[in-house]
Amino acid sequence: MNRSTTSRLPEPAADELAHSERLLQHLREQIAARGPMPFSQYMERCLYAPGLGYYSAGKTKFGEAGDFVTAPELGDLFARCVVRAVQPVLALLGDKANFLELGGGSGAFAEVALKAFADSGVLPSRYLILEPSADLRERQRERLSAALPSEVVARVAWIDRPPEEIWRGVLFANEVIDALPTTRFVIRHGEVYEEHVALDGDGRLLRVDRPADALVAGAVRHVERDLGRAFEDGYRSEILPQLPYWIQAIAGSLEAGVMLFIDYGYVRREFYLPERQDGTLMAHYRHRAHNDPLHLPGLNDLTASVDFTALAEAGNSAGFGVAAYLPQAQFLIAAGLQQVFEHAYEHAADDVARYRVAQQVKKLTLPDQMGERFQAMLFARGLPVLPVPADLLASDQGERL
Repeated sequence: MNRSTTSRLPEPAADELAHSERLLQHLREQIAARGPMPFSQYMERCLYAPGLGYYSAGKTKFGEAGDFVTAPELGDLFARCVVRAVQPVLALLGDKANFLELGGGSGAFAEVALKAFADSGVLPSRYLILEPSADLRERQRERLSAALPSEVVARVAWIDRPPEEIWRGVLFANEVIDALPTTRFVIRHGEVYEEHVALDGDGRLLRVDRPADALVAGAVRHVERDLGRAFEDGYRSEILPQLPYWIQAIAGSLEAGVMLFIDYGYVRREFYLPERQDGTLMAHYRHRAHNDPLHLPGLNDLTASVDFTALAEAGNSAGFGVAAYLPQAQFLIAAGLQQVFEHAYEHAADDVARYRVAQQVKKLTLPDQMGERFQAMLFARGLPVLPVPADLLASDQGERL
């Protein structure tokens, strides 16, 4: 992105600029000491460096006051539909079953989900939140303590790493995979190169390409074989060679239950369209999207769309079967959105509240909002039957993978 494009973004405050400069200095020192940094490592530092990264520092990220709005921030409908979809699985697995949420965000999802579980009479034994950010963890704790009865809050536990002991239940992740540090690759003279971040003579960040290692090159060649075509010279995109290992790490101990991932993305042949020459990487700053990941590091959320075919492969390799894959709109409708909406509408306090409920439905389901751009993938293993809503299984589009 050139300077004229980034100049249209809102001006950061002085403290934000100082924060970005501290992270920039940290990055400069690492690059000066070790040489150009793989883009995936740069993204990891920008998002998660302790005290400096986007998710690690104490700034509002979610909702109208932040940089983007996730589905749980819109209101109660999303979380209540998710609970309707997976609550029968918890009921089947019994009173020792747990619910694990990856990356709790503002705590909005957990708050509504726990209320919905309580309303259904099937609370998980423990509601686990795997949250790497100490700042977000504290915000979640405060929110849940203020909003929920103490006996419900007592079931919530924050964890630093995935459970190591065998467990049963439900793993849920909304907009998590898009924030995994992604590898950027480019094809040069038929060979696979990996994008790195380096320094110019004035200490400014710039992107350079270096020959890819065997893991990255192998992952790219696998995609080419699956697509049945080679990427043309100059084609640049993203890939997650670590995704199978990541799935195994987060879900390897889930002996029986389901995993539900909701995120924006495409099946592989749509992700790697020939005309998508520069991939899907985006930066988000105060509700503005731009495509310069080097601009003000630490102040932008960096994301890349999900290759859902790769996610299916990773789940399969970890011993799970894909039970359903479908757009978010169809997932929510199959999970009972109509009933959830009607209940919320009837119990709304006034016309303004009723309008907001109706707007939620539009944002969650319309094709030009979240309805088609976001996809849901449900995995299962170790269950004698799959007690999810029949409409959910009937709406499966797994053949598109």
